[in-house]
Amino acid sequence: MERIPTWQLYGEASPFPDLLHIEQIVDRAAGQDWVIAAHRHVNLHQIFLIRSGVVELSLDGRRRHPAPPVVINIPPGTVHDFTFAAGTEGHVLTLPPADFPDLFGHEMTALLRAFDADGAGLESMMDAIAARHADSGPLRRLRLRAAAIDLCCAVSERGEGAAETVALSHIPQLEALIRTHLADGWQVTDYAHALRLSDRHLRRLCLEATGLSTHGFIAATRLREACRLLAYTRMQVQEVGFALGFDDPAYFVRVFRQGMHLSPTEYRRKIAGAEGQG
Repeated sequence: MERIPTWQLYGEASPFPDLLHIEQIVDRAAGQDWVIAAHRHVNLHQIFLIRSGVVELSLDGRRRHPAPPVVINIPPGTVHDFTFAAGTEGHVLTLPPADFPDLFGHEMTALLRAFDADGAGLESMMDAIAARHADSGPLRRLRLRAAAIDLCCAVSERGEGAAETVALSHIPQLEALIRTHLADGWQVTDYAHALRLSDRHLRRLCLEATGLSTHGFIAATRLREACRLLAYTRMQVQEVGFALGFDDPAYFVRVFRQGMHLSPTEYRRKIAGAEGQG
């Protein structure tokens, strides 16, 4: 059986990490004959807003043909694909749940399900995010966060009444545990015990939801946290490694380079350069 690819970052041309990423459907789909093949994201949440055109999509195997305007909520791990009619208009918003803990918690469980719903009235909110994302002002991150939260709250409300949804999994809980215990040396058995699952059951859930083994998901989450610490803090590279449970700084550098194809220092320099250009 062909393996479903797992895309972990925003996009090939996007500096990472930013608070979020937004692009038009035409920017992502037109160069691929308006077809986005089946894939999933490990640590990223996506919201599509299709304004006009024709779209066929699949969410974890459920085929849908919604009529625009439609909003499509895609949590991490959801296998999805799209086929658009040429000229379809809309946006796709991508954001990391780890940076929006107030949105992806127990109070807003609708966002943890995959669904499509009526998107009428959400266009101005998505436009506001696009405008804030393109801005380079000193309050960019605060305004961008506020605009994203506003949209996500509206999407969550519409998700409460969505007829078809994909069931919740233990993956959001697992990711939260990983981030809490990165420096504690927890093993797969520890995470399984905390979730009241067997090691085998947790591995099966990880494979189904993310395409990664439990070890692979832990490694991917740790790598993303390393990126966040390098980008958003002034911690020394060695301190970042220690915070993530690496006792050997040289080993941390090797693991980071293997995952990002850059050393931690090179990565931090690249992010600083991207921010300077913005």
